[in-house]
Amino acid sequence: MAAADETFEQFEEDDGADTTLALCSAGRKRLFSKELRCMMYGFGDDQNPYTESVDIIEDLVIEFITEMTHKCMEIGRTGRVQVEDIVFLVRKDPRKYARVKDLLTMNEELKRARKAFDEIKFAGNIK
Repeated sequence: MAAADETFEQFEEDDGADTTLALCSAGRKRLFSKELRCMMYGFGDDQNPYTESVDIIEDLVIEFITEMTHKCMEIGRTGRVQVEDIVFLVRKDPRKYARVKDLLTMNEELKRARKAFDEIKFAGNIK
């Protein structure tokens, strides 16, 4: 029990925003650790980055996703997240907007390729 008290006392010294983030992330299962490690390595970090670094980046990613989701739910159809809402939110940030457009275009190309592949596969089974 003393270890838990010491951990809490460490958080009390920081400002409120950091306390909330640290307390929320402490008991949460890590969702993106493996992917973030690979991304960090791809962007020049060590092949095995510090767990603390991965955890901090994951906290930032989760916070970004949460904020964007809440903002999306407030615009457009209330309570629902739609692609158009995300495009609307990132429209003023050229890098994010370009990336969203690229991903949407790639998604459409993959759908068409899958459909064409399934049609060829289906036609081959009929003969």
